Amino acid sequence: MPELPEVETVRRGVAGAFAGREIIAVTAGGGRTTRRHSDVKAFVGRCQGQVVESVDRRGKYLLLRLGSGDVVVVHLGMSGQLLRGGVLDPPVRHTHVEWSFAGGTQLRFVDPRTFGEVFVTRADAGGAVPELALLGPDALEGLPRWSSLAAVLVGRSGRLKPLLLDQHRLAGIGNIYADEILFAARLAGDRRADSLSSAEVRRLHAAITGILEAAVAHRGSSLSDAQYRDVDGAVGDYQLHHAVYAREGQPCLRCGRPISRRRERGRSSFSCPRCQR
Repeated sequence: MPELPEVETVRRGVAGAFAGREIIAVTAGGGRTTRRHSDVKAFVGRCQGQVVESVDRRGKYLLLRLGSGDVVVVHLGMSGQLLRGGVLDPPVRHTHVEWSFAGGTQLRFVDPRTFGEVFVTRADAGGAVPELALLGPDALEGLPRWSSLAAVLVGRSGRLKPLLLDQHRLAGIGNIYADEILFAARLAGDRRADSLSSAEVRRLHAAITGILEAAVAHRGSSLSDAQYRDVDGAVGDYQLHHAVYAREGQPCLRCGRPISRRRERGRSSFSCPRCQR
């Protein structure tokens, strides 16, 4: 599933290509993608004729803010892509929504596995999206100081990795970057969140910021399935810089001990047993 760095990369591409432009036509097929709308026509009607004023992000969600005050919310799910194309380009399989712009350019939502979704909603007076109200602070933009992270961790007796993955506590981190962040912070994923010292919270905060910023700079991670691509269909290369994720049996970059892999509830966790405590 695309995580914060991948979604931020897509956001930048969509903003650069479509912000300030008018949607002149919309097609939507396959009710699963627009499942929050009982009528696909209502979804189309709220997009068509509107100008994309800006493109924002909250955690793993993309927010296309329209001139009407409505917001198009896009969640890429497991395999979703937002791709730029042209009306004369060959059709792309598994395209569920197409927004057409003047000049023949299109923004296409492609999703083979259909776990993603697109819907239109109304932002409140402060610009917040009600449907995303339960998300925690954004992992990249919502933790300005280490004390902000301490507030998320305080009183939490659960393990660190599940907490990092809990979008209601911290929005945007998934399995890849949780493992990379914990390695950078020298913390074991099964540590109790409330067991961290102030120094360890500071290390974790620095690791969250550092890993996510580095991953964005490398345009995200494209794994072997190559399902994540940016708006122009290009892959990221941060997977070449992973310290632990998918490196089972390879030497730790710090101590040389083999990286271990643990499977739990259908998810793999990668770590260094010696460096992470």
